[in-house]
Amino acid sequence: MILVDTSVIADIFTQDPEWFDWSSEQLEFYGNRGALAYDAVIFAELAVKFDTQKELEQRLAAFICLLLPLNAAFQAGKAFEKYRRAGGRKARPLPDFFIGAHAYVAQLQLLTRDPRRVRSFFPSVRLITP
Repeated sequence: MILVDTSVIADIFTQDPEWFDWSSEQLEFYGNRGALAYDAVIFAELAVKFDTQKELEQRLAAFICLLLPLNAAFQAGKAFEKYRRAGGRKARPLPDFFIGAHAYVAQLQLLTRDPRRVRSFFPSVRLITP
């Protein structure tokens, strides 16, 4: 199973002119080999593009929704603490921390085109990137 980052799914939904081809090829390739998943954080980030929850759920019907484990939330908080100590300016944990921590604790590969924070704070996560 592969956790699919918000950016990759959004590329498909918006038909992003720069990333649509890469993202759709990855989803097709990995989708033919196993399950693709999202979590509540990814769902929340995608919600801004939809009028109703039902509409978003229908668009994500080919994916599996995974619950975000508490230990992933804890790890996200600890990664955020390191980020702040290193001079990070954000006041609250970013979605990247939650998504990266989820992949880390569940030992999932993460399909993303923005690996910077995950690579920095969860280096053992196996990433699929451009």
